[in-house]
Amino acid sequence: MIAWSYAPQGTDEWLAARRGRITGSQFKVARDRLKSGEYTSKAKLYAMDTARERIGGKAADVYVNAAMRFGTEQEPLARVAYEDATGNLVEEVGFAYTEDGKFGVSVDGLVNDDGMVEIKTMVSSDTLFKAVVEADHSEYIDQINGAMWLLARKWCDLILWAPDLPERKMTVVRINRDDNAIDALVQDLVKFERMVCEYEAKLRKTIGAAPPAAPAPQPAAELADNPFV
Repeated sequence: MIAWSYAPQGTDEWLAARRGRITGSQFKVARDRLKSGEYTSKAKLYAMDTARERIGGKAADVYVNAAMRFGTEQEPLARVAYEDATGNLVEEVGFAYTEDGKFGVSVDGLVNDDGMVEIKTMVSSDTLFKAVVEADHSEYIDQINGAMWLLARKWCDLILWAPDLPERKMTVVRINRDDNAIDALVQDLVKFERMVCEYEAKLRKTIGAAPPAAPAPQPAAELADNPFV
């Protein structure tokens, strides 16, 4: 089962919905390991941040720079351009999260019953060359697979948006569901969740915090069936 928060991205309500949850934009970080198999320092820090949020009850501050703001501002334009080019109507949605409070994703829109879109604005030139020229989309695959897992979607149109290039502002890449890749991702996320729980337990013991409360039941209207959770 999943629940939805329809608060606009960046608002206090949106941050509260993400609090203490392993989120789609960080799924790739959650899988980061050294050649030895040990988690990278970046992955460990994310696990610590998530554990701290679960105890403190306050979402960590999200730093938003000019490039990130520009990307957010461009999303509606990219969405309209995609609808005009494909004839697909995109339903804007909010933040979806599992009822147990462990995982969540923000997606840029759903298409019919099977599809979704993820919009990436090519703000920096290195991102543009990697994603569009070299067709390397590895930076986004874990986030997309995670969303298809949680939302039971069969495909995602990755929209690479470069509004300053008049000849081709938009590149659309169809990414079909890969159950083997999703299974591998889920296994890694479950392992990462265990590390978060270990950090949470250590911190609770150190500061004398009470054990975590059971997740509060969600109103039926906010729940949607998901056979993969």
